[in-house]
Amino acid sequence: MAKKVLVVDDEPSIVTLLKFNLEQAGFEVLTASDGNEGYDTARKEKLDVIILDLMLPGMDGMDVCKQLRLGKINTPILMLTAKSDELDKILGLELGADDYITKPFSPREVVARVKAILRRAETKTEEETAEAIKVGDLRILPEQFEAYFKEKKLELTPKEFELLLYLANHAGKVLSRDQLLNAVWNFDFAGDTRIVDVHISHLREKMEEDTKQPQYIKTVRGFGYKMEVM
Repeated sequence: MAKKVLVVDDEPSIVTLLKFNLEQAGFEVLTASDGNEGYDTARKEKLDVIILDLMLPGMDGMDVCKQLRLGKINTPILMLTAKSDELDKILGLELGADDYITKPFSPREVVARVKAILRRAETKTEEETAEAIKVGDLRILPEQFEAYFKEKKLELTPKEFELLLYLANHAGKVLSRDQLLNAVWNFDFAGDTRIVDVHISHLREKMEEDTKQPQYIKTVRGFGYKMEVM
């Protein structure tokens, strides 16, 4: 069965371009031309990926992303932004977007990003399918896509879960931002490591008692991060 992608953008030329290229790649494509329609479709349909423009009539992309995450809809979101909207990119990631791509973009790159998102969701290594992974008060159930901290379930986006799982599977090892970017986001090209920093920050907010002095996810200055063995 073809994977279902929702494209939310108010520019007909972009919608037509993405729809054509995604369908050529074997995806089923739904479209919406404003934020309200996109939000309603995302709630009603069983989607695999959402491609969401930042600037939309009605609800903007930021609000759509925020409301979907508040509603426990964790479908991966690839956000489309203008090249100059640096702050908006970071805010989008903080609200739960999994990735962003700047306009103008290559349709082939968008298809590659969508495939990378799905590849990570579908491909489980033997290591990832272990019964349960425990690091101190953190317990991860890979097959259920669930994580608990002090037996309280963590509400994580798909990318946050994948990042936490990778860190836990490599507890005690220092991992560079590039390693994490390649392992979790599956980028086959030069990516933006700030994506990693934003998601690390989000994880800390959900499981660290003091985010300024984290006990589990430690920063290794000038290199990357390490999940502390507790």
